Amino acid sequence: MKRREFITLLGGGAAATWPLAARAQQRERVRRIGVLLPASADNAVFQARVGAFHQALALLGWTIGRNVQIDTHWATTNAADIRRHAAELVALAPDVILAFGASTVGPLQQLTRTVPIVFPVVADPVGAGIVDSLARPGGNVTGFMTYEFSIGAKWLELLKQIAPGVTRAAVLRDTLGGGTGLFAAIQTAAPSLRMEVNPVNMRDTGEIERAVAAFARAPNGGVIAQAGADAERHRNLIITLAARHKLPAIYFERNFVAAGGLISYGADQIDQFRRAAGYVDRILRGEKPADLPVQAPTKYELAINLKTANTLGLTMPTTLLASADEVIE
Repeated sequence: MKRREFITLLGGGAAATWPLAARAQQRERVRRIGVLLPASADNAVFQARVGAFHQALALLGWTIGRNVQIDTHWATTNAADIRRHAAELVALAPDVILAFGASTVGPLQQLTRTVPIVFPVVADPVGAGIVDSLARPGGNVTGFMTYEFSIGAKWLELLKQIAPGVTRAAVLRDTLGGGTGLFAAIQTAAPSLRMEVNPVNMRDTGEIERAVAAFARAPNGGVIAQAGADAERHRNLIITLAARHKLPAIYFERNFVAAGGLISYGADQIDQFRRAAGYVDRILRGEKPADLPVQAPTKYELAINLKTANTLGLTMPTTLLASADEVIE
């Protein structure tokens, strides 16, 4: 073989191997996921949710240390802490950020309109100004709703079922998270159940205490707690006030029931985190948040605290107990 032919063959062979090497290198390129949570690192509930997110990512082919790095920031519920952690995460230039609720997504949106953001739960993403529409989010944010507004009628029905004498409901809402839309849906459903509903904003402790105390002065009252950062922040206070004033109360997630609340009906948030992993995967593989519609929950769970029911003098219907996902005795 002539020297020139040998060099040409060698060059051609090397060139032929480059695409394979490049593809292998691209497959193993480490991607970066940021996670921003309004909770402390010792929060067992959020630890379980993050664990579900990691498991779902692993099933989709993402292995920590091989092709993905996850930076988790536990920001607590303090607004200043959330803003600080949001800035630190954006500075890392991640490929995508998982952010829980409007209280974390909002500060992130103020910092970046390019880094993709996926939320596992937001109560009213359109009302909160996070997305343009559910079908076409636009911008760099998408994810999953905490619930559809039709759940408001279900809450009223459950409240009436467990406490037939209730004719009035105080609806604790987070106005910053777009709580007005769900309240309107509850208000629309109330007349058919012969109930009145009164909005109570949850801006601070004093406002909640005064409003609930004033509401409880009249008889036959109950409480509905909507989702939002304020509800999470004031969870123990809300449960305490409901017990103090002997008000049957329904909540949007089971953690309230585990902490002493009466009953909850809402999305399975472990499942929401698993589904969010699916969106993170699709974004890492090239899809854009603007093209991924905001989705409603597909799995709901009912939890009942029988001890609290007994304290309130309520007898839970056997059919309701049979359909519950969790009964705390």
